[in-house]
Amino acid sequence: QVQLVESGGGLVQAGGSLRLSCVASGSGRTFSKYAMGWFRQARGLEREVVAQVDWSGGTTYYADSVKGRFTISRDNAKNTVYLQMNSLKPEDTAVYFCAAAYVGYSDFYPYEYHYWGQGTQVTVSS
Repeated sequence: QVQLVESGGGLVQAGGSLRLSCVASGSGRTFSKYAMGWFRQARGLEREVVAQVDWSGGTTYYADSVKGRFTISRDNAKNTVYLQMNSLKPEDTAVYFCAAAYVGYSDFYPYEYHYWGQGTQVTVSS
């Protein structure tokens, strides 16, 4: 079982930046054997994937809506994945979740996420 705890959300003006963090704990498997992803869900809408990173941090995937503005990264020594969000827009307002997909050092894609955090609210004012 993997526990994921997000932090770093808040209220920011359009054009501003936020950095989300997600710390993983509780698994008998090493953090570096998991691909990680950030998802978001705005009120009344379905959850959507925002960014994903492979187990090594060397390969990343982004939704078109955030390319060039958001950066996903990970620090396997700290069991942490980050989402740096720049040039934020009101449409980025949502609850942001991190998720873990066990890949065991493989390059299989797409990832199947089985572990989810509780989410952190990001609100961007215009």
